Amino acid sequence: MGGRHPSEAGERGGLNPRALILAAGRGQRMRPLTDHAPKPLLPVHGQPLMQWPLTALLRGGVTEVVVNTAWLGQQIENHFNPQRLSELRKQLQIKEQIRLCFSSEGADFGRALETAGGIARALPLLACASSDVFWVVAGDVFAPGFVFSRAAANRFAASGKLAHLWLVPNPPHNPSGDFGLSAEGLALNEASVRYTFSTYALYRRALFEPPWCSIAPGNPQGAAAPLAPLLRRAIAAGQVSAELYTGAWTDVGTPERLEQLSHQP
Repeated sequence: MGGRHPSEAGERGGLNPRALILAAGRGQRMRPLTDHAPKPLLPVHGQPLMQWPLTALLRGGVTEVVVNTAWLGQQIENHFNPQRLSELRKQLQIKEQIRLCFSSEGADFGRALETAGGIARALPLLACASSDVFWVVAGDVFAPGFVFSRAAANRFAASGKLAHLWLVPNPPHNPSGDFGLSAEGLALNEASVRYTFSTYALYRRALFEPPWCSIAPGNPQGAAAPLAPLLRRAIAAGQVSAELYTGAWTDVGTPERLEQLSHQP
């Protein structure tokens, strides 16, 4: 199951999942750059960091995208306005209409809800009658070669699993990794060799509902919850598949990493 095959990017059969770009974080480690601008809008090679995964999603045929926001979220909403989306659609020669909507955690609750809380809040916008499968990716990760393949979504939907994760070789800031990978393509909590979770993933709605997740549907109370414990429970039950992605990947978490990216082609 892969996100690396350009030949699959143009597939139009089967599922056409929606996607969530995570863009609600404060970006504390990026200060002072994020004191007056949200991290997803920091420039990387001439365009906002968040525009890289957004463009990749659109190239992969995903035309309904949700963005969760909190810290300086209005700047993100103002930047990716209908005119900007129209220009991007024309640039990418996309015939279908693009629908971008926002899950405004900052406006609704005054704070970010962490990853699982944010996904649960956005769930009514992500899952639909035709598909309970959706993509999630962090808006502060730079992986320009990743392909959001519809074939990958189809395989995941057919697998019956609750999640499929793309893992990457461990960067210097996470040398111990997060999860292992079995020969059968399952994510492992315990393994002699562990990889880093890239944030790129496919999920099934059921993972964010009982019995796996105790947050009420749509997270009306604004419960904040991390994703890792939820994933680890599902992994322990054999419900999470995974694969290794070896393309360029950077978690743009510090000014130093942002500066390094500016010197890479």
